[in-house]
Amino acid sequence: MVAMDVFPAIYSTLSPQALIEGVLTEYELGTINQCLFWHRGLSDIYLIETKHKAYILKISHHHWRSQSDIQFELEFLDFLDQHNLPIASPLKTKSEQLCVTINAVEGDRYAALFPYAPGEIPQGDLNLEQSRIMGQALGKLHQTSLQFKNETPRQCLNLDYLLDDSLKTIKPYLRNHHQDQPYLFAVIEEIKQQLTCLDKTAPLWSVCWGDPHSGNVHFTTDNQITLFDFDQCGYGWRVFDLAKFLQVSLSAGIDRKVRDSFFKGYEDVQQLTDAEVNSLQALTQVAHIWTWAISIKASAVHNWARIDDFYVNRRLNHLKRLSSQDWQLF
Repeated sequence: MVAMDVFPAIYSTLSPQALIEGVLTEYELGTINQCLFWHRGLSDIYLIETKHKAYILKISHHHWRSQSDIQFELEFLDFLDQHNLPIASPLKTKSEQLCVTINAVEGDRYAALFPYAPGEIPQGDLNLEQSRIMGQALGKLHQTSLQFKNETPRQCLNLDYLLDDSLKTIKPYLRNHHQDQPYLFAVIEEIKQQLTCLDKTAPLWSVCWGDPHSGNVHFTTDNQITLFDFDQCGYGWRVFDLAKFLQVSLSAGIDRKVRDSFFKGYEDVQQLTDAEVNSLQALTQVAHIWTWAISIKASAVHNWARIDDFYVNRRLNHLKRLSSQDWQLF
C-alpha cells in the first residue's frame, strides 16, 4: 500500500460541528443551536438555527464551479438585494467578505451564508397567481441586471457552453445508442441555425438566473416571493430563463394555464420580441440538453448507477417530444 497523509477524495461531507467552529465564527450570529446537513444538490446545503433566526449555509462542490463563478453569483445577488429585488442575498462576514474558503480534502470549496427565505416552496406547485408573481419577479430581475457591472470572469450561457460542451459530456453515454447519435448531432445543428436571429445585445442579453422554477422560490401565506439558488446564473439571452422555466415545467407536468400565467407576469414587466418568442422551442431543447449534461457531471458526487440505458432513453425521448410540433401539449 502506498503511504498517504490523506487519501484523495472527489467529494467530502463536511462536519457540521467543524463548520460551527471554523466557518460560522466568521459571521455575527451569536449562539448556534444546531447545524444540520440538509440537502445535497449541485451544492451542499446546511440548515443553521440560532435562538432567533434560521440561516442556510451553501457550500460549493469542488467539481462544479470555480471561485470566480461563485464570486460572480454572490456579487450579483448582493447587487440585486441593493436594488430591492426579492432574492435571498448572501450575508457578509465580519471582514466584509461574501464567502469563506474551506480547505477540504478534495480541494478548496466556498461557503456562503444566507438568511432562511421566509415562507416555503409552493405546495402542489405554483398556482396561477404565484406563477404570475414569479414571472413578474423574473422580468424585474432581467431589467435590473442591465445595470450590473462586474469584472469577475463568468462562463456565459452561450451555445458553445450550453450545447457544444454538453454534447462532449453526453456523447460517451450514447455508446449503446448508435442510431441516436446522428439524431442528437442533427438536433444541435438545427437549434444553432434557429437561434442565429437572436442578438447578444441589451436588453435581450443580460444576466440570467439560469434555473427559474417553483423549487427555487418561497412564497409566504400572503404570496410574498423570495428567489434563491443562482448556481447556474451568468450572462445569456433573457428568454433562455423563460425557456428553462418551460423545460422544468413540462418535465414536471405543470398545467398549461400555470405556464401561461408565468409568461403573462413576465410581459407585465417587459415585452418579448417576436424573435424571442419564436426561439422558445429551440431554447427549451437547449435547456434540456444542458441539464442532461449537468446531471451526468453531478453523478460523480451522487451516483453513477442512475446513468443507465433507461436514463439515456428517457432523456432522448423527452428531447424528441420537445422537438415535435406539439411540444407544449404534453
